[in-house]
Amino acid sequence: MVQVRVLGVALDAAGQHIILLKPIGEEPSVGRVLPIWIGEQEATSILIALGGDHAPRPLTHDLMKTLLDTVGAEVERIEVTRIDDGTFYAEISLATPSGPTVLDARPSDSVALAVRTEAPLFVADDVLDEAGIPAEMVEPHPESEEEALDEFKKFLEEVDPEDFQG
Repeated sequence: MVQVRVLGVALDAAGQHIILLKPIGEEPSVGRVLPIWIGEQEATSILIALGGDHAPRPLTHDLMKTLLDTVGAEVERIEVTRIDDGTFYAEISLATPSGPTVLDARPSDSVALAVRTEAPLFVADDVLDEAGIPAEMVEPHPESEEEALDEFKKFLEEVDPEDFQG
């Protein structure tokens, strides 16, 4: 497992949202970035939390956090554990009053919860190896920012979620 951070949320050529996860400690334009396709609501929820903003009414992920806080549970970590036929799988590890618990969850919901709880986020090495893209496609060197942005746009125009099916 490698610890990652949310690099950002992007749109592909079809207008589908992608969350970008990058290993912590890697320099810009170095290594790999993991793109995971997510729904519009989850993307909005993640962007709101990343910006430190709050929706006028609690979103689903805000409710999840409130429920966990209310019952005395804490998110210990989030793990993107595998990819199977193009579908990513994640787990939420909780510390609860009755002991540790691991929940199966979608990566989009897991990331949205991690951002709200400041829980560490991890990706399995083989998932990053299989589905990761070169970081320079999304993190340009300062001197070639426009060129790298054009390359990433080209990638988004040509990529299909089915490309990540094993």
